[in-house]
Amino acid sequence: MNHEQVIADTRDWVVKAVIGLNLCPFAKAVHVNERIRYVVSDAADPEALLKDLARELLALNRADPDEVDTTLLIHPGVLADFLDFNDFLDAADALVEELKLDGVLQIADFHPGYQFDGSAPDDIANYSNRSPYPTLHLLREESITRAVEAMPDTAAIYEHNLDTLARLGLAGWRQLGLKG
Repeated sequence: MNHEQVIADTRDWVVKAVIGLNLCPFAKAVHVNERIRYVVSDAADPEALLKDLARELLALNRADPDEVDTTLLIHPGVLADFLDFNDFLDAADALVEELKLDGVLQIADFHPGYQFDGSAPDDIANYSNRSPYPTLHLLREESITRAVEAMPDTAAIYEHNLDTLARLGLAGWRQLGLKG
């Protein structure tokens, strides 16, 4: 797997979808200030991915937030099936607790086959969490708190995303030219 291409595809998604469609109003600042760390895991099984996740959680916790505020751990070689990925999230959350980082860091999840419970596979709402590759987004809780304080109506983000994606439709999403 070409790491540079995986990172380029993921950056393209961040720029065109996450920032371009304003799916996350907090992403632009960390992107513009180059405080997103992109890491590609070569893991071929969930156990190896857990080791990479542990390493990246600890690295983010140690990093200066003015230099690295968040990490995207991209793992194209493992958990390609969304249900397997979804099951893995329990182990990922347990690892955060095991490392005593609960309340300090948290994990958001993105996947090319993301599907909300009860939705159809092609429901455009699923695309709010669809990324080019399976990706674990490591976030500082302190950053989330600051963002929420700056925008107290965070429920509006979800509603905005649904409206934006509904207006865009599947054809519009495809026109973004994203990998995945």
